[in-house]
Amino acid sequence: MAYISFKPIDYFSTLLYTGTGSSNALTGVGFQSDLIWTATRNEAEIHPINDSVSGISSYLRSNDTDSLETGQTQTITAQSSDGYTVGTEDRFNQSSNTFVSWNWKAGTSTGLDFSAGDITPSAYSVNTTSGIGIYKYTGPGTVGGDTLAHNLGATPKLVIVKQLTDAYSWAIQHNSVANTKILNLDNANASATNDAFHNTYPTSTLITLGSSTYTNAAAGTKDYIMYAFTPVTGYSHFTQYLGNGNADGMFINTGFEPAFLLVKCSSTTSGGAGNWYIFDSKRAGYNIANYSSKANDTDAEATSAYLDLLSNGFKIRNAAADLNGSGNHYSVMAFAKNPIIGQGGTVGVAR
Repeated sequence: MAYISFKPIDYFSTLLYTGTGSSNALTGVGFQSDLIWTATRNEAEIHPINDSVSGISSYLRSNDTDSLETGQTQTITAQSSDGYTVGTEDRFNQSSNTFVSWNWKAGTSTGLDFSAGDITPSAYSVNTTSGIGIYKYTGPGTVGGDTLAHNLGATPKLVIVKQLTDAYSWAIQHNSVANTKILNLDNANASATNDAFHNTYPTSTLITLGSSTYTNAAAGTKDYIMYAFTPVTGYSHFTQYLGNGNADGMFINTGFEPAFLLVKCSSTTSGGAGNWYIFDSKRAGYNIANYSSKANDTDAEATSAYLDLLSNGFKIRNAAADLNGSGNHYSVMAFAKNPIIGQGGTVGVAR
């Protein structure tokens, strides 16, 4: 059975709220967030991503290639030990609009040793308990591949990089996709060949970058943000499944009751692709996760019988090609609501 000695909600939390159009102090996150991903639920809007390393008031867009939006005064204006305050910016707080935000806690931001790699981040936040690292760095641009010592103590299975300086697509390395290929968070494309990670998976100490503009442009000219995740048994899981094209779809064992799922079709039998679907337990109705957002699109929240969230994983209940095309491969990023057995004997159960 999957067992962890901490509560998942201390490191990942979903928040639902309604915009006020004026300063809005949000509580109920449970910690001070280092990574905040927001989506407007009821109308089309960009999906901002804020992090404490780039500057919590600045943001990127998961659905776009735009560079880091800096100098913002009305996005996230303050933080507390249980949430944060949003200003008057519509994409965070438009009056009467409904919002969802997904929040991760990182941690250590000083004192780490990066000398084992070629890159020393200018800022970082790392948590070995929950397996998340956030790093801001300037690309050295070495053709032979540059390395970053991630300090996570285990091998990352998901690495996400976005250039901050210029408009350029997101680059994602997922352990279910060949190391010669990447995915792009901002579009629905299938995995494509690219040297962004030097055709090399991470190790327990290093993440390797190629000479691609996605991750490592000409020496000293571009800044980047990197989000790296290591799997933690009972808390996070990065895997893949094979679609069967049937509404009675596959069951995927994560070892915990999921609080958050990100699902992407990475390869198809017909050469097509699929959207990045986000599900969470806060918007789910009992077992059925019937609300979804698309990371790569500005669409409002969609409703359908997508999948069941269960005590030990999830089961697909939809035959759509984006989620369950016959013979298609799907990459998964999952975080726990409850492990099967967690701290104090708390048991993850279906609802």
